[in-house]
Amino acid sequence: MKRNPYTSDDVQSLIKHHEFLWGQQANFRMLWNTIAQYVLPAWDNFIGEWSEGINRNQRIFDSTAVTANERFAAAMEQMLTPRTQQWHTLTTVDPDLNADLEVASYLDQVTKILFASRYRPQANFASQADECYMSLGAFGNAAMFTDEIVGKGVRYRSVPLSEIVWAMNHAGFVDTVYRKFKFSAKQAVNQWGKNVGKAVEEQYEKNPYIEMEFLHCVKPNDDYNERGFGYEAMSYESWYVCLKDRSLIERSGFRTFPYAISRYRLAPREHYGRGPAVAALPHIRTLNEQKKTALRAGQLAVEPPLLLMEEGALTPFNLRPSALNYGTLSADGTPLVQPLQLGNKFDVGKELMEMEASSINDSFLTTLFQILVQTPEMTATEALIRAQEKGEMIAPAMGRQQSEFLGPLIIRELDILQAAGQLPPAPPQLAGRGGIKIEYTSPLTRAMRAQDGTAIMNTIQSIGVMANLDKSVLNLIDMVEAGREMALISGCPPKLLRSDDQIEQIMAHQAEQAQHQQALEAAPQVSMAAKNLGQAQLAQAQASQAGQGG
Repeated sequence: MKRNPYTSDDVQSLIKHHEFLWGQQANFRMLWNTIAQYVLPAWDNFIGEWSEGINRNQRIFDSTAVTANERFAAAMEQMLTPRTQQWHTLTTVDPDLNADLEVASYLDQVTKILFASRYRPQANFASQADECYMSLGAFGNAAMFTDEIVGKGVRYRSVPLSEIVWAMNHAGFVDTVYRKFKFSAKQAVNQWGKNVGKAVEEQYEKNPYIEMEFLHCVKPNDDYNERGFGYEAMSYESWYVCLKDRSLIERSGFRTFPYAISRYRLAPREHYGRGPAVAALPHIRTLNEQKKTALRAGQLAVEPPLLLMEEGALTPFNLRPSALNYGTLSADGTPLVQPLQLGNKFDVGKELMEMEASSINDSFLTTLFQILVQTPEMTATEALIRAQEKGEMIAPAMGRQQSEFLGPLIIRELDILQAAGQLPPAPPQLAGRGGIKIEYTSPLTRAMRAQDGTAIMNTIQSIGVMANLDKSVLNLIDMVEAGREMALISGCPPKLLRSDDQIEQIMAHQAEQAQHQQALEAAPQVSMAAKNLGQAQLAQAQASQAGQGG
């Protein structure tokens, strides 16, 4: 259904829809605010606002959850998007095209351009991804906005969860986002120039540093027309509204959805995810109470209450080191002041706190990520088995990040780079052959594939045993291909692996050298045989001559 050009009614509808979604999120904001107080105190702004620089750690007596979340974020980066390696490649949907050298070269070139653009300093991907993983661990949700900077490339921004609400389409994917944020009048003018509306202009003249509220909406474009112009040619429409006077500042669009939404675990009939901190919240709160109790018990043990004979009998009483307190002994030397011994059992409290801390670390997968680090003396097979177990444990949660977070992110990046003319022309073979797909090569993928490596190693070991009975079984496995597959599973850089042609050349050279060596080893024997044959022939000739002479 076609709409008329935007009117004030459109803006009022946007604000109304945002208010509805904001109210729908209310219970989650209460939960997130509680979690932030114990896990991520700097993000404690879901209910009310804090001035910059205020200490927000008043409720934290034990930092186990804070540390566990930081380790979770670091492990997520290392498992999904390690900045030191190429964590995905591009392949074709049609497997026959993957063997085409021109197509393979094109996809490899596009992948390198992607990583170069993503990790350039101005893009700010690494730091923003870390913020997303921190939010994911604490609240179970994260949002990354991928912006198109004309003439410069891609820029990333982690959007605070306290600013954003979203809605899903029929398939369960987020396709509508409302973000309410604050800009100073100066920032608004920097962003939109003079088209900021009367309210912003007046504030800019009075005090450009006073902040004002704005609303950004991105949703599917009902007026989408592939042959249209302006926002009509965009798959998603974008609205910026100044909430002070409810005026429209900008209407534009996006070819692809600019928000990559990450959810850790999604419960039925819910729009927002639940993260490790949600599951660990009872343990986190219990551990904080236990720590408070332990601190009080420790203080009582170090500075116990004093037992006196009667009120005022020994006042003033000095507890400073080396102080002299007269009249505190009876005539027979009995102390008139004694500390109250409560008999606190610190070992019990310590055990209880260790149990809660262990549960918290388990929820944040800290224990799981440390498996290989804690047992470095393992054999290669044992390491594969451990990696397989780790991959099986983290696959459900991490797999969602690849499909829901990284997949849309990469699609958005490709769209921006293609529109900017930074990608090479695609080979004609790709046209109408199903397109391009993403193949992840991160440590997570290797951990998930570790079971294949375990199967290969177990098969080779079994064949070695069976070869004692029948040598022909050794021909069952292509050891070159098995080694190539094990190298990929273990994360060996592909550039270190030789091609089939190189292997054939090496084998031919080795065979030639072996024949030459055999010839050298056989030369003395041939020479001796020739010598013996010559001597035998000479003896035979001499004998024959002697017979004729007789």
